[in-house]
Amino acid sequence: MEAERRPAPASPSEGLFADGHLILWTLCSVLLPVFITFWCSLQRSRRLLHRRDIFRKSKHGWRDTDLFSQPTYCCVCAQHILQGAFCDCCGLRVDEGCLKKADRRFQCKEIMLKNDAKVLDAMPHHWIRGNVPLCSYCMVCKQQCGCQPKLCDYRCIWCQKTVHDECMRNSLKNEKCDFGEFKNLIIPPSYLTSINQMRKDKKTDYEVLASKLGKQWTPLIILANSRSGTNMGEGLLGEFRILLNPVQVFDVTKTPPIKALQLCTLLPYYSARVLVCGGDGTVGWVLDAVDDMKIKGQEKYIPQVAVLPLGTGNDLSNTLGWGTGYAGEIPVAQVLRNVMEADGIKLDRWKVQVTNKGYYNLRKPKEFTMNNYFSVGPDALMALNFHAHREKAPSLFSSRILNKAVYLFYGTKDCLVQECKDLNKKVELELDGERVALPSLEGIIVLNIGYWGGGCRLWEGMGDETYPLARHDDGLLEVVGVYGSFHCAQIQVKLANPFRIGQAHTVRLILKCSMMPMQVDGEPWAQGPCTVTITHKTHAMMLYFSGEQTDDDISSTSDQEDIKETE
Repeated sequence: MEAERRPAPASPSEGLFADGHLILWTLCSVLLPVFITFWCSLQRSRRLLHRRDIFRKSKHGWRDTDLFSQPTYCCVCAQHILQGAFCDCCGLRVDEGCLKKADRRFQCKEIMLKNDAKVLDAMPHHWIRGNVPLCSYCMVCKQQCGCQPKLCDYRCIWCQKTVHDECMRNSLKNEKCDFGEFKNLIIPPSYLTSINQMRKDKKTDYEVLASKLGKQWTPLIILANSRSGTNMGEGLLGEFRILLNPVQVFDVTKTPPIKALQLCTLLPYYSARVLVCGGDGTVGWVLDAVDDMKIKGQEKYIPQVAVLPLGTGNDLSNTLGWGTGYAGEIPVAQVLRNVMEADGIKLDRWKVQVTNKGYYNLRKPKEFTMNNYFSVGPDALMALNFHAHREKAPSLFSSRILNKAVYLFYGTKDCLVQECKDLNKKVELELDGERVALPSLEGIIVLNIGYWGGGCRLWEGMGDETYPLARHDDGLLEVVGVYGSFHCAQIQVKLANPFRIGQAHTVRLILKCSMMPMQVDGEPWAQGPCTVTITHKTHAMMLYFSGEQTDDDISSTSDQEDIKETE
């Protein structure tokens, strides 16, 4: 009976069949997600290629975005969208599926008019429907626009004025555009059309043409470094293109400043202004291009230069009243208002000549142009270590706070190692030809501007030892010494003063032995025995904004007033 109850053993074919089912289902469960993922990535890559092809052929400045920052509606299908594309010249916003239709249907900003327009102030509005800025008001009825949750109301892409749908139908069919609040900064398309015609006729009397735009017309050229500091340059380029003529906006990583500044030669004499968006290094790059314009005999076209600080230190922009760093805290429109209100001043520029020893003067001396400061010692060592690591991994140094933390790390390290000690035994210093006896120092700093080290007033000092304010247009250099990295940190938190060596028109420093770190305007290198000579080179025309004053500016000004009263 027990033998009868035992199940019959499975045949070999049935076992193989069951194992085959198991293997098949296992392969399906593994390969199916892989296939779906591969198919989705393939479709996504095809869509990306399709979009890039449209972007490349389009006259719009299309940019992808994964999430719009405010409620947005497609300008073609009028549906609410979360992601899609927008034009950073005219502000058009569309869904991915409507991109090709929008490209055919809507025209972008024209940098030049197609017809030969002879009247500069007769340009019609260029209206775009929907997605008007928040808190905008109708130019006809003065009521708020864009309140309804749908595609509604209009915005002119030149003057930025907004109007309701009903007001548009009733009042603004033949209205002419006056370019709005920033008309004195915008280069009108009709002006460039007229200039093009004058050049064909071999005429260069641009003054007569510009007189129709008024005496207050000071066209602005934007030179932005998309790689500076916190990588804000790319977004700023788009915002400036929306508010100005796109032909006025340049990315210096794609168009060098010397080429971009040739636009000044199409403008009236001494009328152009330039806004440099970047760090102190970018400002120096632009000022070098301005010097090249002088060499070419284009002195009458030299622009005045303003700064929007995007770098890490930003000491020059701080000296000129533009702040210690821009992080989007004020709108771009306010930045343009500040440029219009700024006053012109001069900035001394200095030639730094480094002549190596031991080569029988056969090697050509190295030459640098200094706007901010020259230094040898611990602060140059920190800059050298920072730049060495940033070149290895530039993506890790995109935050201004992180960059300063790295500087702090290397400063703390040097406090323990003291690589620059006994500097006074290794160098000789001459001010206007007279040798100066040095105490036991680790660093020497030669200043042209008031700020150093990311916002520290180095020359004036603090407490009862305040000195007259350092000027950047008097042809004088201020020379100070520091006792080490810890002393630098004390100076920056206002717990100590530097060792003031003196002021001079010419500074000469002789490095007798060993390698020492040096820097000019934050650009460091390791230098062997040499002679460093600093002499005056030229002046640069800058723009000073007096609307922003730091605590150091206010305290320094009050100290100067107290000194004058006591005198």
